Amino acid sequence: MGKFVVKTVKTGIKFNLKAGNGEVIATSEVYTTERACNAGIESVRKNAPVAKLEDQTVEGFETVTNPKFEVYTDKAGEFRFRLKARNGEIIAVSEGYKAKASCMNGIESVRKNAPDAPVVKEEEE
Repeated sequence: MGKFVVKTVKTGIKFNLKAGNGEVIATSEVYTTERACNAGIESVRKNAPVAKLEDQTVEGFETVTNPKFEVYTDKAGEFRFRLKARNGEIIAVSEGYKAKASCMNGIESVRKNAPDAPVVKEEEE
């Protein structure tokens, strides 16, 4: 089972959603408060299972309404996804994937893990 790992960084507080194997599958922005960070986690829990898919890597892709996972290619040519809430805010982003299939698996992993993932605090390194 996955888990949300809340971590304090120099500029604030953020979370990583980790899969059962410990791999980070999604990362949040840096929040100024723990409350805001927890609200971000709740938003991922609520939106990930119902989010539609917008594949921006195909020509003439169809724009879908929020909440959605946007799949795109970054400057390095790697596949990434971002999860947007109903209000259009980006609530989680992925790492870069060499293969599109791996990126899609990441999205499925977020959908599967986020709703029931417990929240754990990571102490500062």
